[in-house]
Amino acid sequence: MKIAAAQFSPVRYSVLANIDKHLELINSAILQNVQLIVFPEMSITGYEREEAEQYVFVENDARLAVFQNMADLNGISILVGAPVKILDKLSIGAFFISPNGPPLLYTKQFLHNGEEVAFSPGSHYNPLICLGKERISIAICADICNAMHPQNAAHANTSLYLASIFYSPGGLSQAYNDLSIYAKQYQMNVLMANFCGNSYGMEAGGRSAFWDKNGNLVSKLGSNEEGLLVVEI
Repeated sequence: MKIAAAQFSPVRYSVLANIDKHLELINSAILQNVQLIVFPEMSITGYEREEAEQYVFVENDARLAVFQNMADLNGISILVGAPVKILDKLSIGAFFISPNGPPLLYTKQFLHNGEEVAFSPGSHYNPLICLGKERISIAICADICNAMHPQNAAHANTSLYLASIFYSPGGLSQAYNDLSIYAKQYQMNVLMANFCGNSYGMEAGGRSAFWDKNGNLVSKLGSNEEGLLVVEI
């Protein structure tokens, strides 16, 4: 199975421009016969905190239809991110969109310091996804800082751990170290997708990457490189 991490610089305050960037990258993935493409944290809106309420998505948001159509027509699964409103709480969400099936919502379980001013953590939306021979678990950014998260994924017999993140350059060394350890310890492949450029007025570190089940760093993108990291499991 071919999988891809999508790395791009988001356009602040423009959902439509970011959707266009998604579609461009998805089309590129389709041309390379990719079956699963993963985007960074809150990829559709760009990372926001205080202003996230203005760009909120809901569980069955109509704006996801364009991704569902791409999935249905091309047999590709797509992981995209956005702030999501569930009842009266705002969470950081990721939507897993697969061909001819309803979108599955995952919500971030562990927050970075400062995110609590805008978001609530949530563990009720945590699907285990079966795609081909893979059992897939999703993580969003600070989830990978808490060893309990990959441990729970391993207990569910996860074979592919997807980390959708927004990390600055300074945090990536620790992220690389942690994800390599998780891959080796729990014998699961790990794919990480990060922004490049700027988001939330901060520099993003890029370096989206893939680790095999032995914890080896197989491939990565550069810090400022827009495009796809494509690997074959």
